[in-house]
Amino acid sequence: MDVQTSRSFARPRPPAVRVVWAVLFLLLAAFAVVEAIKHGWPALVGAVLFFALPDLTLMMGTRRRRERARPAPRAVPYYNALHRAWVPLVLLVVCTVMPWFWAPVFAALLGWLAHIALDRAAGYGLRSADGSLRALRGRPAVGFEEPGGITWVLAALW
Repeated sequence: MDVQTSRSFARPRPPAVRVVWAVLFLLLAAFAVVEAIKHGWPALVGAVLFFALPDLTLMMGTRRRRERARPAPRAVPYYNALHRAWVPLVLLVVCTVMPWFWAPVFAALLGWLAHIALDRAAGYGLRSADGSLRALRGRPAVGFEEPGGITWVLAALW
């Protein structure tokens, strides 16, 4: 079959992988809450701000309400950079081994990593150059950005 005439659908991530991401999200969120309780409002503000930060790139360059489900092509590199799990993970390791340690930074990094874990548990991943969800195994990702998909519904509510 010709790729242009037939549409192949990407299988969603296996449920076990999504459950692992969901458990990781719960652990990271609980750890961020413990840090916020121990270290006060600066840690809480850092965790909440960095939890929301990665999705602010979805609003870059959008003009119409319907486009908010998909980042503009110029925003995709920023979106992908903020949604790679290794970035906050490496910064967390650096934060813990450095002689200076400030708890709000640690809590903020936990919030950032919790956001990524929640996205992966919900089935979101990195984006392709046009802003659509990147496919698994080289096939187009389908479901979240079609009318009625969860991203489309959330964008309509926005």
